Amino acid sequence: MSGASPNPAGGGSTGPSIWTRPPRGSRGPTPTHSRDEIAAAAVTLADAGGLDAVSMRAVAGALDMAAGSLYRHLSSRDDLLDLMVDRCVGELRPHPTDDGGWVDQFLLLARRQLALHRRHPWLADALGRRATPGPNTLAHFDACLRILQPVPAGVAAKFEAIAMVTGVVSLFARSAGATGTVTFDHVDMAAYPHLAAAFAAGAGAGAPPDGDLFARTLRALLTGLLTPDCP
Repeated sequence: MSGASPNPAGGGSTGPSIWTRPPRGSRGPTPTHSRDEIAAAAVTLADAGGLDAVSMRAVAGALDMAAGSLYRHLSSRDDLLDLMVDRCVGELRPHPTDDGGWVDQFLLLARRQLALHRRHPWLADALGRRATPGPNTLAHFDACLRILQPVPAGVAAKFEAIAMVTGVVSLFARSAGATGTVTFDHVDMAAYPHLAAAFAAGAGAGAPPDGDLFARTLRALLTGLLTPDCP
């Protein structure tokens, strides 16, 4: 969801990705849990305590498994994070249909992304890793490109726009969860004439007609990146 490479399936791992390997190793007893069950347990831990709460040992404990047993399913914690990300991205299904224009469709998908990030606040950090996308992530890219099909822009520009939208979504999700605020109470504005003028004008002066900052930002971003020469 975050990469702008024209080949989102390229990945960055040095060995075979978890998506190209069989669900279990060839040795040892038959696993008692599926990859999806392992990912679900890890997502639950991350939702409660962030990514730092997710370790092979912690996930194994949540599933009443020995820590070493997970290595019959996964090679590393990176494999686990790949499974977690892809499982969460699957929550974006069903993808928007062909109803409405491409900007409206993309905005709808972005709103779903924003809700997804708010359900899973750790997701932005997990997406910051270089990883190989799984089937749900690939389906997301495919849906984005289908929406952008009418746009006369190059493939690289479209992937850039997809990455930028994900960045804006992450920014809005993080700002919603931020506890700190900036206050100008008891500040002498005499040395800051532009701030003083802004406060003197009042919050309503020149306010945009549409109060939905998320929608305004994404509409401006998408049209600016993909249709810069259109009237």
